[in-house]
Amino acid sequence: MTGDPQADSAGVPWQGRTLSPPPFAGDDGAADPALERVLTGYAAGTADLADVVRALTGTRLVVPVVARPGETSAEMATVTVRGRDGRVGLPLFTGVRTLAAWDAAARPVPVAARRAAMSAVEEGADVVVLDVAGPVIVVLPRPAVWALAQGRPWVPSPADPGVAEAVRRALAGLPEVTTVRCEPGGRAELRVVLAVRPGLDRAGLDALTGRVSQRLAAEPVVAERVDSVELSLRPA
Repeated sequence: MTGDPQADSAGVPWQGRTLSPPPFAGDDGAADPALERVLTGYAAGTADLADVVRALTGTRLVVPVVARPGETSAEMATVTVRGRDGRVGLPLFTGVRTLAAWDAAARPVPVAARRAAMSAVEEGADVVVLDVAGPVIVVLPRPAVWALAQGRPWVPSPADPGVAEAVRRALAGLPEVTTVRCEPGGRAELRVVLAVRPGLDRAGLDALTGRVSQRLAAEPVVAERVDSVELSLRPA
């Protein structure tokens, strides 16, 4: 039996078809040198989290896949980790070396950083933990992960003018508040400082705090771009 040499086994001609190379062809599993330099700077204090997120854009990361017992055989699955604060993190690695330092038996799956961030969002992870076993461990908060997944630049919320505008918009019309200011937080990522008119007792301050928290939680920009908020009420 003879066949058409120009056709594949399904009878579809090869002529005119282009086979795309597999993603990350020739990848040796090493970390991106530019990303490694930024991580070194982050550890030394000469680079910040925003620098790390920028360096991740367009890079390849490694997702760990591990064997888990199934009903009939072992199944391969991605994993999550839980921090001391209870948040769930998706571990990602800059290369096979840092993956092996965490779990030498894990299977490395190369993934574009944006695709990996999208997976974290889809799986409901609170954070992404980069190179959880070191040498430089970086925790990317949810807003940074979302920005990376959406392919847009990430600005930390205290420096984001859109966040400041959204906070003022959310708190507009509160008669007890004279001014609103955003700044870096201590316990949280963002501190919202409210200048409050004199005369409120403890019950009044507690009620105001509750209204402020509700309004901020209902503001879409704050919900999307702010990881955590703390309030500071000060006399006007």
